[in-house]
Amino acid sequence: MSHVAVIDIGKTNAKLALVDLSDLTELTVITRPNTVLPGPPYPQFDVEGHWAFLLEGLARFHAEHGVDAISITTHGACAALLDAAGNLAAPILDYEFNGPDDMAAEYDALRPPFDETGSPKLAGGLNVGAQLFWQFARDPDLKARTSTIVTYPQYWAHRLTGIAATDVTSLGCHTDLWNPHKGQFSSLVDRLGIAAKIAPARRSAEVLGTILPDIAARTGLAPETPVTCGIHDSNASLLPHILAQEPPFSVVSSGTWTVAMSVGGQSLPLDPGKDVLINVSAHGTAVPSARFMGGREHDLATGGPYPEATDAAISAVLDAGIMLLPAVVPETGPYRGCTARWIGPEPVVGSAERGVAVSFYLALVTRHCLDLIGHRGTIILEGPFAKSRPYVRMLSAATGCPVRPTISATGTSTGAALLVKRPADRPSAVHKPPAPDPADDRLTAYAKRWSEACP
Repeated sequence: MSHVAVIDIGKTNAKLALVDLSDLTELTVITRPNTVLPGPPYPQFDVEGHWAFLLEGLARFHAEHGVDAISITTHGACAALLDAAGNLAAPILDYEFNGPDDMAAEYDALRPPFDETGSPKLAGGLNVGAQLFWQFARDPDLKARTSTIVTYPQYWAHRLTGIAATDVTSLGCHTDLWNPHKGQFSSLVDRLGIAAKIAPARRSAEVLGTILPDIAARTGLAPETPVTCGIHDSNASLLPHILAQEPPFSVVSSGTWTVAMSVGGQSLPLDPGKDVLINVSAHGTAVPSARFMGGREHDLATGGPYPEATDAAISAVLDAGIMLLPAVVPETGPYRGCTARWIGPEPVVGSAERGVAVSFYLALVTRHCLDLIGHRGTIILEGPFAKSRPYVRMLSAATGCPVRPTISATGTSTGAALLVKRPADRPSAVHKPPAPDPADDRLTAYAKRWSEACP
């Protein structure tokens, strides 16, 4: 197999990428906004809009290049409730909706401790268990209508193959439903009364089956086209490096969420109050992780487009001691509950200096995330932040570790493609570490002052 179509549903955008397995290049990528529909009955994902987009894209990709297999990666904190006919028993809830908070006290009495699940208590529907508890409570007939519960990558796999499953990486993404230490469902599954409804947990690389006949007819793909089980997006970013790198190392996956994952790092007690958690890799192993809404914070703090950073802009921010302190999105991350503020003259929106200051801020929050999970070794950087020179320079200076930005524009797609075929000894697609920067001492001093000024 050479061409893998990767369905990649992120929180901000839905993508379809075609990956050439021979060199892990993306032959083509198409996207659409992941716009949340207002409801009723609650804010929900536009799955039918995505479905039409994906089918059209698959047909185009196959006509232009040929599609040999399909793999799937999506954001976490998301589950789909299917009725006996395999259709949605209720719309798929947007995890940022705060409705579940109305029943937080009742849910807290049921949820297992962090020691069992590695899952911190989070706001809104970020814990899938909280989503289910709230949905069943607000619609008393929903549990009876629900025949099967699947995690989000497997919702799309089910639409393609008709086969229901969950996967260990999505279950291990702060759902409260998984015990990463034992590799099995947590006690919450029985407490919610869904043990007979939640689909079997499978490894991400397993082939669920082949596409349904009507999918083959609509897209032109061969009826025997295989579909993998699917994977949580941060773990898709991690997979190529687990396959190619010797630990210790960490991967920082940037997007709407910035997720730091430590492999072979120092063993530390994890603090769930700082948005630290245990992810589960494609191999089913526990991965200490920390995260914050880095992409969302970037967009809010910059306020719009800005020019590429120049040496002059970087020097101007360092000379003036301009700093943004956390947290721009105070609901999540290691500085949860803190109020953002500027030190020094706030740069004008649209200026290169503002872009630099925000990039420094994001790098330093990332550094704190890495500290919390016992990072050691090289830092491999995935996603949009890999293109930010001030971010990379500050992260390297603040951690004292080499930072290796990845070449791929969508590392999640590459990782998901590797579920189809895992070539042995394939090197990761990374840049060489940058040459030593003469401004490193100034960057290190800036990082120290920033940490001292933080709450």
